Amino acid sequence: MMNKIPLKTKFFAKLGALWMRSLRIRLHTPEDFRPGVLGLWHRDLLASCAAFKDKGVHILVSKSGDGEILALATTSLGFEVTRGSDTEGPLNVRHILRSLRAGRFAGMALDGPRGPALEVKPGSKWLAESSGTPLWHIVPHYGAHFTLNTWDKFVVPLPLSSIDVEIKYL
Repeated sequence: MMNKIPLKTKFFAKLGALWMRSLRIRLHTPEDFRPGVLGLWHRDLLASCAAFKDKGVHILVSKSGDGEILALATTSLGFEVTRGSDTEGPLNVRHILRSLRAGRFAGMALDGPRGPALEVKPGSKWLAESSGTPLWHIVPHYGAHFTLNTWDKFVVPLPLSSIDVEIKYL
């Protein structure tokens, strides 16, 4: 029997995708920017997804309820989504590794789905080393936004706001 996605989840996914499409992104990359692991802090999910929409990036999204909303939203934004986390072992991460080895970008939260916030977990470093690709750090510089009182201090950019997104080596 197939899992039926609740209407509420579909609604929030559509709203999230529209929200991310409304953001005005200015991407600043190094001269040698090339496919590799796009690492972001969990708090910067919205800006990071907006910055790389419609580029076929392969991302790892948690199996949580919030992850279901993000997975639906990002799929509609042109991402390839694998559900799971680096803490679940190589079973799910191997799909991401294949994409990297095929010359594609892959993305994941550096601090994972539960933190601790702003502490790099080993999965992204392992992916970059195993694939022989660089580990990039997505650093958004927000215009109008607000911050939620969550473990990661999740940043919500206001619709139609501008964000400068800087890509650095990690």
